[in-house]
Amino acid sequence: MMKKGFIFDLDGVIVDTAKYHYLAWKKLAQSIDVHFSEAENEQLKGVSRVKSLEKILEWGNKTISESDFMKLMALKNDDYLGYINTMNESEILPDVLKVLKFLIEKEQGIALGSASKNARTILKKVNLFHHFEAIIDGNDVVKGKPNPEVFLSAAKALNINPEHCIVFEDSVAGIQAANTANMISIGIGAPSVLQEADFVFADFTHINSQFLNELINK
Repeated sequence: MMKKGFIFDLDGVIVDTAKYHYLAWKKLAQSIDVHFSEAENEQLKGVSRVKSLEKILEWGNKTISESDFMKLMALKNDDYLGYINTMNESEILPDVLKVLKFLIEKEQGIALGSASKNARTILKKVNLFHHFEAIIDGNDVVKGKPNPEVFLSAAKALNINPEHCIVFEDSVAGIQAANTANMISIGIGAPSVLQEADFVFADFTHINSQFLNELINK
């Protein structure tokens, strides 16, 4: 049996920190008088903090100085950190732990590939840090998704060729990054949104051991 690399995004895949990003971005947008709803928030999934703020300013047709830009980014992160500091194991999405344990039993490579600069903090808060052989987050990469850098770096850290890696993602940008990296892409969410993925599941409760075994033996 060949060792495969299973690479997980964080937000919206392992934990639902997307709701905290939404609250923090909404507060920021309101502070500069820009309309921000869940529809806009969808477009920020898997996107870096800098690019997200650029998009919000674009939507509101706003121009601000570089120093104000940096201040807003810091404020958003402080708000977000305030939310994630309250996190615990109850925040792990359904059956994520079951899938991780199955892959560990099968001695597969497990990595995190996330745009979040707070990934390590979150994994520690929800007591999953020790499940990952490699963690690549926003501190380790220069190019954000849909650029495949984060997943290619994760494959390298696992010492597994990209074509033998499987990515779990909830964002369009993440699926595109996995496809560009020549990895199997598994969308977690709505098929209508994640139609570019090789497989799509509503959540991990729909992923069984037979499917995982097929991926391992592919």
